[in-house]
Amino acid sequence: MDVMERIDSAVKENPVVIFMKGTPQIPQCGYSSRTAQALAACGQEFAHVNVLADPEIFQNLPRYANWPTFPQVYINGELVGGCDITMELYQKGELQKMVKQATEKE
Repeated sequence: MDVMERIDSAVKENPVVIFMKGTPQIPQCGYSSRTAQALAACGQEFAHVNVLADPEIFQNLPRYANWPTFPQVYINGELVGGCDITMELYQKGELQKMVKQATEKE
């Protein structure tokens, strides 16, 4: 499977997934840390992909949804955005609703 197929598979097979530097338990950048914390605070499980552990994903993810930075959050196969957008949605209470709806479909 080529790298774009692997990215697509992670996005489509997980109701909520974050592509981040590091892991939710051991983030390797502040933006990834804050974004993963916001997702965790929603109280639902979410998948993660450590882009530092996979150089192919690190190099090609920006092409996937034409989004240049990390982290990237996808809900129901759609790009939500990075840290700023995710934090804004969380502060408005919208991220919690989005995550809950996505994870209840399973």
